[in-house]
This record gives sequence, C-alpha cells and structure tokens, in this order.
Amino acid sequence: MTEPATAESLRSIGWLGDPAEALRELPEGSALARIVAQHRSGYRVHTGSDEIAVQTPATLMRRGGDPVARPGVGDWVQITLGTEPTIERLLPRRTALIRGAAGESRARQLIAANVDVVFIVCGLDGDFNARRIERYLVLTRSSGAKPVVVLTKEDLSATSAERLMEVRALAGPDTPVLAVNARTLAAGEALRLWLPAGTTAVLVGSSGAGKSTLTNSLLGIERQATATVREHDSRGRHTTTHRALLPLPTGACLIDTPGMRELKLTGDEDVATASFEDIDALLGTCRYSDCGHGNEPGCAIRPALESGALPAERWAHFSKLSDEAAAASASVTQRMAGKREEKAVHRALGKRLVEKYGRR
Repeated sequence: MTEPATAESLRSIGWLGDPAEALRELPEGSALARIVAQHRSGYRVHTGSDEIAVQTPATLMRRGGDPVARPGVGDWVQITLGTEPTIERLLPRRTALIRGAAGESRARQLIAANVDVVFIVCGLDGDFNARRIERYLVLTRSSGAKPVVVLTKEDLSATSAERLMEVRALAGPDTPVLAVNARTLAAGEALRLWLPAGTTAVLVGSSGAGKSTLTNSLLGIERQATATVREHDSRGRHTTTHRALLPLPTGACLIDTPGMRELKLTGDEDVATASFEDIDALLGTCRYSDCGHGNEPGCAIRPALESGALPAERWAHFSKLSDEAAAASASVTQRMAGKREEKAVHRALGKRLVEKYGRR
C-alpha cells in the first residue's frame, strides 16, 4: 500500500517550497506524485515514498490534442489511489523544456517539465557542433530554466581549448561553459555545483555525447547503460531509450533523456532575446522599426557586418533561427484556425441533420 506523502518526502523528489497547502487540499483517497518515467505502455510516478505504475485517463491523452498538454517526465500530478492508481489531473508547470517534434510534423514535444537547470551536453570529438549548442540555448532560455553547457571528451580533442572559447563567446558571460572528461569523478563534482538539494536538472544532447556516463558519475553507480561511439562520425547509439527522473545523493533530481538528432523550434521563442543579445541591441538602434537590414537608411546591422563587429556567420544563424521560429508560429496559427473551421463545419452539419431528421 502506498504511504501518504509528507512535505519532507515530496521535497526529496524535487518539490520546491512548502507543499503543505497542496497536501491539505487533496481529496480523500488522492495523493501528490511526480512522473519519473514515461513508456509506451504508460507512466511511473513517485509519491516521495513509493514508485508505482499509474493509469492515464483518456481526457489527458485524447487524439488531436496538444501533446505538450499531456503529462511528461518531471510533471507533478494528482493521483487517485486504489487497486489501479490513476492520474487525475496535471498540476501547473514552473518551467517546460519543449521542442518542435521531429520530422515534418509541426507538433510540439515536451522534453522535461519543472526543471531548474538544463545541462547541454556536447562532445568535443567529431560530433561537436556550435550551431546545435546555440539552438539548445534558445530553447532552454525560452523554457525558463538555466542553461549550463557541458563539453565532454576533453581528453580526446586537441582543439578543446579553442572550442571552449568559441562556445563561451556564443553562450555569453551569464552561461557557464565547462569542458570535462565524463568518465572521471571530477566531471560529476563539477556538475554538482548546480545540483543543490531540491533542484531538478535535465541532460540533453545527441547520442554518444556522454549523458549516461555523467548520470552514472552523479549517481555514484553504473545505473545507465553506455556504449562506444562510431569512429567515422562520433555518433553514439541510443543507450537511453526513455526519459527518466532519478533522485541524486545530493538531494537533487536528474532527468536523463535519449539522444536528439533533430532540434526544431516551436514558434514560441524570442530568438533575439533568448540567445542573441548583441544582435537584439543592434536591432533596437535601427532608424526604422520595420528595417529589412538591406539598403534602408539608418540600418545598424549592415555597418556592423561590414566592419566585422557582427560576424556574418552569427547573423546568418540568427536569421535562420528567426525565420524558423516565425514559420513554426505561423503553422501553429494556421493549424488552430483549421481546427476551429473543422469544428464549425461539424456543428453546421449537425444542425442541418437535426433540422432534417429531428433529434434522436
């Protein structure tokens, strides 16, 4: 039988603040819990004392709904207890790390909920990609969580110092960037600085970057499977197959995620303020608010590009991400308009059928 949660037990799985009020408002036979794993067959939650499998009502999983509105790893939920514990409702999120779903779909996908820190993990081997890191920074800052860039495989790269400087320049002075050998104890010690008791962090990055190795280092045990990367492109196999929340000895919680090879924006991001503060400052000094940054008088971007103060590659990547975010936002608007139109058609059809045949 599941033990009732206490304020102390809930804080042990990442509840920030005093949960006493939430506990008082619980109906009899209910409990607060946190989703710690999501499989195709369902969810597992932790109540602070027990980890159990739970059922999910159809209202939270209905087809055609926004996938982000469904429960995900890191979410807090109210569950009904009994022989078949069931998720009753989803509690409001503090933060949500979301990406555009892979493939041609314009749907959104929740990576993790209620996280305080996002460790952006990238190898310093052949899989190193500064532009991918920049994309992660946009998504992380838009989520409300704090980004920390972790460059792994420092011992395998002869250019680790140069790449470290490159990433620090694009990340900005307020974002920590560190280079580590994930297989050493020192790597875990370096990350613990951002993992005080009560904090929830998530590891994101491509397969083979070293997320599972870092997880094992932080746990102090070999819990997550690891594998070698391919020599020709430094890509790894998916040793982590699903998202999972793991309590750490420090009192923090860590979410390990499968590798992500495609990282799309959702359309909700403000690209300039999220990761391009230098460009945002320049845009604010253009003479015209609708400046196209071509031949318009008083443009601040063109002189910065010509002088080299603004690197052309950085402007090109900003423009690409801004266009992608705008296209994703427009697609969401069109999809919502299409759903409203579809509902209106169904209502009109239903009205005509009632008028012709009467109600049955």
